[in-house]
Amino acid sequence: MKAMILAGGLGTRLRPLTFSIPKPLLPVGEKPILQRIVEQLRDAGIGELVLATGYQAELIRAFCGDGSKFKVEVTYVHEQKPLGTAGPASALKGQLSPGELLLLMNGDLVTDLDFRAFVESSRASGCDLTVAYAKYTYRSPYGVLSIKDGAVQGVTEKPETEYAISAGIYCLSSAALDLIPEETFFTMPDLMNKLLAAGKRIHAYPIVGTWMGLESIEHFNEAVQKLRPE
Repeated sequence: MKAMILAGGLGTRLRPLTFSIPKPLLPVGEKPILQRIVEQLRDAGIGELVLATGYQAELIRAFCGDGSKFKVEVTYVHEQKPLGTAGPASALKGQLSPGELLLLMNGDLVTDLDFRAFVESSRASGCDLTVAYAKYTYRSPYGVLSIKDGAVQGVTEKPETEYAISAGIYCLSSAALDLIPEETFFTMPDLMNKLLAAGKRIHAYPIVGTWMGLESIEHFNEAVQKLRPE
């Protein structure tokens, strides 16, 4: 089975950390984020990895090489321009064997997701796309008013709302891959909307353990603290 790791982003929200090093190579705990992901995929039986590179691609290539030091096979797809979260996968059209799935994920995630179970669930669903999701709770910093006809009917102090959010980890069939335009900026929401418009069912898979998307300095520091050796 193949997996594509998106490792080409600019990491602007993690500056100044990412001025000299791409976000996937930032160390979290004792290892760079990307190494953690590669080893997790390998341990789940996924040994063919494609890295989609862009910003500071030479550093990603220097670190991973051909993958032999991690006991996997690593090849590369380079984005000459940003292609979004789905666009890079178009380079793999026609490369999946019959019935094979592609695992596609962001290269800035810290998670203990059981990738083997995720793929098995995707295969069992028969869907062309599986989306892993996490739960996110938003707490309003304000008291929220209920107003009708200009009069306050009630107030809720700092209410909480729980959302199911895309975790940046997907399984795609060859049919889903075929819907991604080549050399075009195209996101996973674009692909999901295209499938839904065609009447296709998208499988949702819950992450019940650890999941952190490193979208800010605060998120990065939280991950470092969580994975710090005791």
